[in-house]
Amino acid sequence: MEDVDEIVREFLVESYENLDQLDRDLVALEESPGSRPLLSSVFRTIHTIKGTSGFLAFGRLERVTHVGENLLVELRDGRRSMDQPTTDVLLRLTDVVREILAAIEADGTEGDVEIDAVIAAVDAVRDGRVPAVEPAPPAPAPAPGPATAEPAAVAPVAVAPAAAVPAQPVPAVPSQPAAPAAEHLPEEGGTLRSAVDTSIRVDVDLLDALMRQVGELVLARNAISRLASRTDDVDLARSAQRLNLIAGELQEGVMKTRMQPIEHVWSKMPRIVRDLAAACGREVQLEMVGGDTELDRGLLEAVKDPLTHLVRNAVDHGLEPADVRLAAGKAAKGVLTLRAYHSGGQVVVEVADDGRGIDPEQIAAKAVEKGLRTPDQLAAVSHAELLQLLFLPGFSTAEAVTNVSGRGVGMDVVRTKVEAIGGTVDVDSTVGSGTVWRLRIPLTLAIMPALTVECAGDLYAVPQVNLLELVALDGQRSGSGIEYVHAVPVYRLRGELLPLVSLAAVLGVQDGPTAGSCVIAVVQADHQRFGLLVDRVLNTEEIVVKPLSSRLKSIGGYAGATVLGDGRVALILDVQAIARRALVGALEQVSEAARRAAEVTVDAAQLEPVLVVGIGGGRRVAMPLASVARLEHLRAAQVELVGGREVVQYRGTILPLTRLDRLLGAYGEPMDERSDELLVVVYSRAGRSVGLVVQEIVDIVDDDVAQHSDIDDRGLVGSTVVGERVTELLDVRSAVLAADSAFYDEPVRAPEPDPLAGHADLVGAGR
Repeated sequence: MEDVDEIVREFLVESYENLDQLDRDLVALEESPGSRPLLSSVFRTIHTIKGTSGFLAFGRLERVTHVGENLLVELRDGRRSMDQPTTDVLLRLTDVVREILAAIEADGTEGDVEIDAVIAAVDAVRDGRVPAVEPAPPAPAPAPGPATAEPAAVAPVAVAPAAAVPAQPVPAVPSQPAAPAAEHLPEEGGTLRSAVDTSIRVDVDLLDALMRQVGELVLARNAISRLASRTDDVDLARSAQRLNLIAGELQEGVMKTRMQPIEHVWSKMPRIVRDLAAACGREVQLEMVGGDTELDRGLLEAVKDPLTHLVRNAVDHGLEPADVRLAAGKAAKGVLTLRAYHSGGQVVVEVADDGRGIDPEQIAAKAVEKGLRTPDQLAAVSHAELLQLLFLPGFSTAEAVTNVSGRGVGMDVVRTKVEAIGGTVDVDSTVGSGTVWRLRIPLTLAIMPALTVECAGDLYAVPQVNLLELVALDGQRSGSGIEYVHAVPVYRLRGELLPLVSLAAVLGVQDGPTAGSCVIAVVQADHQRFGLLVDRVLNTEEIVVKPLSSRLKSIGGYAGATVLGDGRVALILDVQAIARRALVGALEQVSEAARRAAEVTVDAAQLEPVLVVGIGGGRRVAMPLASVARLEHLRAAQVELVGGREVVQYRGTILPLTRLDRLLGAYGEPMDERSDELLVVVYSRAGRSVGLVVQEIVDIVDDDVAQHSDIDDRGLVGSTVVGERVTELLDVRSAVLAADSAFYDEPVRAPEPDPLAGHADLVGAGR
């Protein structure tokens, strides 16, 4: 029932299953009275129900099972042998337990189920007094069909009259053994369902097999969607859309069956923290927030050890002894917080303490002492970069080796295990205030969104979770756009130096960046952003992750493989591994160059990033980048007319369109309306979206607001100079209202989490 607490519901489901097994065990035990496994199974079942019923304050159920447990103790200890009266009374007790469970399921209480008679019968058997009782009254005539026969041994034990059976349906055998269970089930078409009817236990291997089959279905869907996009067959397009919808819903459903709350991992933490606090001489208060956050079962197992290590580290290293805390003006008892929440299509798990924090000077001294860094290298690094040294193999700040820590085996292992499942680990710390270790974990490893790219003729997949944006460089700009800092290639992206890594060079397929046109995939590994140079970008799609053989996995740089919609195989890039392999020593040099550049850079408070687009006839228009949600390529055939306005079906909604060349009164050559594809700049607010149709994306640049010139023209708010060319400034509000007059009517509310938000939205920027 809906008003039954979830814990009680789980108790009911498990108890019903145990009682079914108990019936079978009792009958089998009568045939084999000396079977120790059967006796142990029966005793465990009754003991489990008794213990849980006491915890849930079901007193009557606890009394009944306690009496049965006393009888089973005598059987288990050999003071009594299993005979017919003993079997009869235990079966009777099982029926009464079922009646009480049915009453609990009906309204959450034990009702008025009679228990004194069965308790007296059990006591009589224990005392050797088997009362002469009349056989149970005959059951109502069963419905046509095979009768359910029970052993005649049940007759000598008093059975509750039929009136004592609750009127509501019960999912298990009724109190009268001879009555068919079907009489207590609702009529066909009824709405009442018991806890057993709404739950089922499924083997994990079966779920894994289902997930693999769904993965194959996703691959087939991708292939059919690709074929449908290349033809004008309307029926095929509709069928592909339908398949896409069904496959997506099936994928979501199967993934939910594998999801478990993270509190399953946290359940052992109170005991671990208590023991550690006693061993380390600390007073610790453990707080757990977000335990209902769900994660794939396989990933839960993978993060169990890293989380345990972080908790041990926080108690031993992070929290101070009580006297030290009191001297620092803190409470004697330190607070250790475990927090889990969803963010950007991932699960974030934090282990936070309010302890001493991590001293960056101590880290630097240890790094120099162990020969991991030189003083000159550490002179230019930031606080965050110093904290990253904690993840180096063999690094430890512990002064002494204890049974808890100090052996130099820890944070590097934590990072390795988390990255093995596609996650990341980072740390924030403030001296005197505390430390936060933050794990970012994908929801599942089976299916993930990714960007497919090409490099030296081969295909690779970049996980969307690592991707920030794309910047395209044509052949004319690639030479001048890439600069060098101490032989490290960098790109100046919106005023910041971005280290560049040539994917071709990392993989050894050719030397250095490509000489012609290339694309910079801006990715993030831990706290570090860098640009991955690839030849071209192909598509964004959901991919099915296939494991690599041990030989390929040992190479490093790859997280798996996938089969694309056209049947080709693509290797999935391990962004963290590529960063560590290619950026050794480069980050310090780039950071130092950026610091020096910042000292001589003029105040950039008046700079605003803008998106520059072309709308035909060589005309360029700039709009604030902050208000752009994403860029999309849509097929012109998707455009429909509603009340004289152009719209397209977009992400399950209707997207109104405005063609900027028409809105602004294009001069010169208008945009080519014969093209099969539309380039659309999408604006979103309060759940509503509109699209501005443009001809091309020119660049993303920083615009100096102080240099704006006024202009009095429809749809414009002024002009500026971008790349030595006069560029008009779009009046975004009027352009948006031209597409949707009610766009600004509703109050702004927090947007729904979008697992793809912030990843590869600005496709083609910088062309």
